[in-house]
Amino acid sequence: MEDLLRPIYQERASNPNTLGIILIERKTPDSPITDNFDVILLNIVGNSEINWREKHYELYNGNTAVMHTITDDLLRRWIDTNGYRKAIEWIVAGKAIFDRNEYVSGLKKQLRSFPFEKRDLRKAMEFGKLVKSYTEVKDLYMSEQYKDAFTRMVHSLHYLARLAVIEKGYYPEVTLWNQVRKIDPEVYKLYDELIESHEEIAKRVQLMILAADFAISRKAKVSAKHLLDIMETKNNVLSYEEIKQNPSVKPYELDLAAILNYLTEKGILSPVRIGTKGAGVYQRQYRVNQSRGI
Repeated sequence: MEDLLRPIYQERASNPNTLGIILIERKTPDSPITDNFDVILLNIVGNSEINWREKHYELYNGNTAVMHTITDDLLRRWIDTNGYRKAIEWIVAGKAIFDRNEYVSGLKKQLRSFPFEKRDLRKAMEFGKLVKSYTEVKDLYMSEQYKDAFTRMVHSLHYLARLAVIEKGYYPEVTLWNQVRKIDPEVYKLYDELIESHEEIAKRVQLMILAADFAISRKAKVSAKHLLDIMETKNNVLSYEEIKQNPSVKPYELDLAAILNYLTEKGILSPVRIGTKGAGVYQRQYRVNQSRGI
């Protein structure tokens, strides 16, 4: 297969703007990693007017291939923010067929090491999604929408599982639960109990709400470290808008309000009332509780 594609990728390799080319082959009949193409070529370039191009090919033997040409900037954003999970697996599992100045080797090394500062950002992002999803579970359960609550709980446990994986220093894979089973058996057990239980759906959700509440609370401080560190550097009371304007929180700004409310409920943040022109109306601002305790 690689021989058939060589003329295509060698043309890209000769371009000085090309940093590396990775080949990923289809391993199973149904392959979500390759979108059911037989081969993926990931062509990484330094810069381009279009930051992501995709070309599809059909080979004379009936096989199919796709070439993704992507800028280094976009690829690194995907890695840092989980913007396109498949890209991480392409880098980890793929074969470097062109590697200018060990660029691809460096990417693979980065994915193996997962620096702490990048972990903190990813944990905050997953934590925001988890808090919002878990809140929806409780609301759906209270309104007796049990099947929807069950579906939402499955999503919540996925966010919890990704948090567990990131805490251990790994990037979450597409085959997440196989990964979690080895890394965090306790989180895996929650998922197993929800899916495999013979209780009625309503009872399963009810029990899982209690278990998930404990698990989320226990992870809250470490998961929100990225946000708490930002707030502490300001060393004062901050409004929602002041926090939101910090460029570092942009990857999870849509979940920021949910995170702040949760951390306040758990005593990790202290609410501070600031007077307004309206009698009895206060602006709510936030301060990091020095104990950060729950």
